[in-house]
Amino acid sequence: MGYRQHLVRSLLAIREEGGLPLRDGSRLWPEPVLVGRSAAKLEEIATRHGLTDWTTDLSAALARPDVRIYFDAQVTQQREKAIRAAIEAGKHIYTEKPLAEDTAAAVDLCRAARAAGVKHGVVQDKLFLPGLRKLKRLVDGGFFGRILSVRGEFGYWVFEGDWQAAQRPSWNYRTADGGGIVVDMFPHWHYVLEQIFAPVRTVQATIATHIPTRVDEQGVAYEATADDAAYGVFELEGGAVAQINSSWTVRVYRDELVEFQVDGTHGSAVAGLRECRVQHRGSTPKPVWNPDLPATERFRDQWQLVPDNEVYDNGFKVQWEAFLRHVHEGAGFPWDFAAGARGVQLAELGLRSAHEGRRIEIPALDL
Repeated sequence: MGYRQHLVRSLLAIREEGGLPLRDGSRLWPEPVLVGRSAAKLEEIATRHGLTDWTTDLSAALARPDVRIYFDAQVTQQREKAIRAAIEAGKHIYTEKPLAEDTAAAVDLCRAARAAGVKHGVVQDKLFLPGLRKLKRLVDGGFFGRILSVRGEFGYWVFEGDWQAAQRPSWNYRTADGGGIVVDMFPHWHYVLEQIFAPVRTVQATIATHIPTRVDEQGVAYEATADDAAYGVFELEGGAVAQINSSWTVRVYRDELVEFQVDGTHGSAVAGLRECRVQHRGSTPKPVWNPDLPATERFRDQWQLVPDNEVYDNGFKVQWEAFLRHVHEGAGFPWDFAAGARGVQLAELGLRSAHEGRRIEIPALDL
């Protein structure tokens, strides 16, 4: 993720376009300093892309006065310590989610960044996907009337690693290493629900580890201790109910790897990564339940495709551009550590709900 989406498709893509255009007519030129554990890998990446600045010493990089922003794409367990060091060094900080391993730590990072006066942001890439941007446009335009429900389906089959290599690293399936689909995906669902529809007020979740044994990158079998599927119900402010299934143990029978269906009094929509389809109340057919006869209606054909109406750039790149403008020009950036902390809180309470077998109200964070 750090290499493909953030370096190649965001920062280097901005450079390929001649830099980021600013309000005063000038262009901002991002100059990455690559930091990692393997000198050989860093040198290879730098050489591949014509970069010269890399190091295995994060402390030394943070001590440099010419470094203004620290970006974190590490495993979650290493994130809090590194972000605290960046705050102490006076750097602006942009990070992958989740912000921290638990809510208390995420809240503390938010308070520390505010006290230090540094700008801070958390990656919320799905808000910038073409399908969800079209969905947000429908919400803002009042297309749905009163929104009744949101139903989300996310996931795909991640191979166990024995007869076919897994598409996700093995740490994702070990709780001790920060793995689990709730920790990974509930922060995403939080910002999608909060920023497109309404704040989340309650959570009730059921989790499972459907595949108890997997095989790691070295071909060694290991016990999968983290959840690989989660089934959540979220009550939203205003009364709408969201149901989102997240699974790495499901085979895809839908148009895209994630889809959201939104139903309202005036219309409905189904949005994926790129496309969005609608059915208005005026064109809603009247199906009749009759299990004795074969269905003759082509239900998918009864929906209308929402036009693009604009060019949609890579979602990670769009948010990077917004954060760079936030740092350099003071432009607004609502996807800060506070938003990240609320996402961590939802994941934490989702796991608690699953373990206790009950619905949990979500309290406001003291930020």
